[in-house]
Amino acid sequence: MLSTRQLRYFDALARHRHFGRAAEECAVTQPALSMQIREMEEALGVRLVERGRSGVRLTPVGEEAASRARGVLAALADMERTIRDRGRLLEGRMRLGVIPSIAPYLLPRLLPEMAGRWPGVEIALRESQTEQLVNDLAHGDLDLVILSLPVEHAALETLALFEDPFLLAVPEASADFSGETAAAEDILAADLLLLEDGHCFRDQALNVCRKVDARQLRRFGASSLSTLAQLVANGQGVTLLPQMFVASEDGRIPRVRLLRFPDPAPSRTIGLVWRRTLPFRDDVEQVAAMVRACRPAVQDGEDRRSALL
Repeated sequence: MLSTRQLRYFDALARHRHFGRAAEECAVTQPALSMQIREMEEALGVRLVERGRSGVRLTPVGEEAASRARGVLAALADMERTIRDRGRLLEGRMRLGVIPSIAPYLLPRLLPEMAGRWPGVEIALRESQTEQLVNDLAHGDLDLVILSLPVEHAALETLALFEDPFLLAVPEASADFSGETAAAEDILAADLLLLEDGHCFRDQALNVCRKVDARQLRRFGASSLSTLAQLVANGQGVTLLPQMFVASEDGRIPRVRLLRFPDPAPSRTIGLVWRRTLPFRDDVEQVAAMVRACRPAVQDGEDRRSALL
């Protein structure tokens, strides 16, 4: 019978495709990890790994084994969590992941509210890009993730929380955008500023500006929405900003004009993601309600804290 140790070692090797890095993650020597993988292959009677000078490759059956190993390890993590925390997500330690284009604008309000409502919860935060957070969640390293939907993964379940409309940010003195509303067809590739590759908001912005030829985009990519806003303020181009970011700036950015798109305005869907095997559906719903109540708002002065009562 395979051991959880072998599954853990094999999972690390499948992700890193390198014996040395996998051994380092598992805090064992490389020969020890290699021996466990060989014993796993012998027990199954198949070759899982192709070893060569160019690196490590998984065989077709090895790819299937890696997928199943991830599922087993995630289910074990959920079982351990359920027993340790007596069937509650909102007790003990909650591992929460958030993407960078949401975290700075939601967490300053969300975390104090969560601490007040659930004082016994220790929240361990991880901020990273969507692909990394989804992988960590599927592997059982996170409990919940707040990101932009959709997410397509057989092991994960999603819940839409709210829409976050996009606004077009242009230099205050721009003569190219004289009206009060934005039109996607007026945005040129030469003027468009975007986040760097890997950020889902970059892809969403490009989806809005469908007529923009991606081959003509500038090579520069910002690492944060704040950087994009400052570049626009200094006349370097235009960009799309989510309303969530604008709300964090009290609805105004110095030397920048913010233009709304006509209805139906483009937006992103903010959602909550968790593993299907996580047995805390009631707690997930409570966290979802908390996030909805704490979302930043620009258009109205509604006190969303009332939704928490």
